[in-house]
Amino acid sequence: MDTITLSIQDLLDDHEYGLELRLLTGAAGLDHRISSSRIQKPGLALTGYTNHLHPSRIQVLGNTEVSYLVQLDDHQLQENAQAICAFPISCFIVTTGLRPPEPFLRIADGQGIPVLQSPHQSSTFISLITRFLEEQLLPVTHLHGVLVDVLGVGVLLTGKSGIGKSECALELVIRGHRLVADDMVFIRKKVPASLVGQPVRQIQHLMEIRGLGIINIKDLYGVSSIREKKIVDMVLELVDWDPDQEYDRLGIDDRSVTILGVDLPHLIIPVRPGRNLGAIIEVAARNFLLKGMGYHSARMFQQQQLDLMEVRNLGDEVE
Repeated sequence: MDTITLSIQDLLDDHEYGLELRLLTGAAGLDHRISSSRIQKPGLALTGYTNHLHPSRIQVLGNTEVSYLVQLDDHQLQENAQAICAFPISCFIVTTGLRPPEPFLRIADGQGIPVLQSPHQSSTFISLITRFLEEQLLPVTHLHGVLVDVLGVGVLLTGKSGIGKSECALELVIRGHRLVADDMVFIRKKVPASLVGQPVRQIQHLMEIRGLGIINIKDLYGVSSIREKKIVDMVLELVDWDPDQEYDRLGIDDRSVTILGVDLPHLIIPVRPGRNLGAIIEVAARNFLLKGMGYHSARMFQQQQLDLMEVRNLGDEVE
């Protein structure tokens, strides 16, 4: 699992969450790192009481904080600003399009602390920045495998190198399903408990087929054959067929695997010549959808057999 941090530049570069930030001063600190999704409004810290200041958090200055700074005389303003800026503050963000007094900006700039401005009101901005940080700072990992969208089900194919994962994915694409990622899958955890997989940017839309080499699925089959990202719903592990191994033949007990703290359905599919893996994977996706609707074929079959046994036993007692 990779530890994720964000830079202040990442906040400025956002176009998805609507932060609408612009830099007022402190460009030297744009590489400061953020590792916490919590923010702080440093009301008391601006008065000089810094005991409970958390400098690693984003410091949000709203109308109350800026109004307080504006009414201070120059000497008190500089003293208070120097006291708070003496800490390794990640950044200040001023809401409602306000601008702090120039002495405050100069001191922050001298300490290499970025001061950013947002047009949003404090309550709106805090909601936006909290969502941004929570989603961007969630755990991520990279897994060797292939991610395919089969009938809307995100199927992660795993298994040793050369087992046939890419060939299975290619057959599924030919059947009309969609490739998300081949070889290496970048997985990010999303709130509350789901995993989103996407390709590594350098090999997006590409697939390696032994004997053919590298092919571009988007160019060969069109944009309808690929997806940029997909929630991972289940994991199918491809393994070499072992005649001495007893494989699940009923599917009554549901197996699971844990990735980034999220439990996913896990199926082990033995591979041998003559097995149509593309069809098997498609059926697995359809069966997953049925289970989501409360229809568990294996358990219903088991219950029918148990009911039949009870009827037979009852008949024996009557005789």
